[in-house]
Amino acid sequence: MNILAHAKQALPVKDPDFTNAPTGFGKDVDNFGAPLDTSKRTILYVEGVTVSFDGFRALNNLNLYVDDGELRCIIGPNGAGKTTMMDVITGKTKPDAGSVYFGQQINLLELSEHQIARGGIGRKFQKPTIFEALTVYENLELATASNKAVWWTLTKVLTGEQKFRIDEVLVQIGLKELRHKNAGSLSHGQKQWLEIGMLLMQSPRVLLVDEPVAGMTGEETEKTAELLTSLAGKHSVIVVEHDMKFVRSIARKVTVLHQGSVLTEGTMDQVQNDPKVIEVYLGE
Repeated sequence: MNILAHAKQALPVKDPDFTNAPTGFGKDVDNFGAPLDTSKRTILYVEGVTVSFDGFRALNNLNLYVDDGELRCIIGPNGAGKTTMMDVITGKTKPDAGSVYFGQQINLLELSEHQIARGGIGRKFQKPTIFEALTVYENLELATASNKAVWWTLTKVLTGEQKFRIDEVLVQIGLKELRHKNAGSLSHGQKQWLEIGMLLMQSPRVLLVDEPVAGMTGEETEKTAELLTSLAGKHSVIVVEHDMKFVRSIARKVTVLHQGSVLTEGTMDQVQNDPKVIEVYLGE
């Protein structure tokens, strides 16, 4: 069965969110209407952001700055605001106050969730969202397209450059030998790596990764640590995670959230020895 037949089982006939998208998105961040300016080294500015739900402040004057190419770990107890923070950055939730900039000129609060995703900020949710009826290679093939109309994607012939990029990503995520395997038959960890690979096919400058090692074996956790650390430099990687052993294995700088604000930031040793952190999180 070819990719088109497989996709008829896995995908809707029409994707209205992408079919009617503005022309040009998905190629590079310049399509936001302004160049990505990281001349001050910072790629993500979250300033004074407040979000309330029915009187509860999920984010309370949050300030967060992430450097270009940085690997940042975000930790905090349940209800600290980690998911809401990612929702605001990716356009899913609009804040009551504050600003969010991609580089110095691109105001993310003026853009839709899909525009942000196509323009250089990728998000990986805790549960893998891959097309299980397709092969590993076909999943990556779907992720190559700048035009996100599903049937255009599936009937377009890949260029040599796109094929090279898929092969490159297969090596990067450790699934080269499984390229023709059905995605649904992969282990949990392998599905997580495939979804990261699908995001990499979009060439994001920022990757938001939510609890990547939840449910993984020890070996899968180690490989995930290697993968995420290898991505830093070319990409800015923001990892939200509860597994402190895993955070220690990859952390360069750690931000601790508590009650919707930054409690403290620093190296893992600095954070673990901070009395405030011990009281509200690590000491629980």
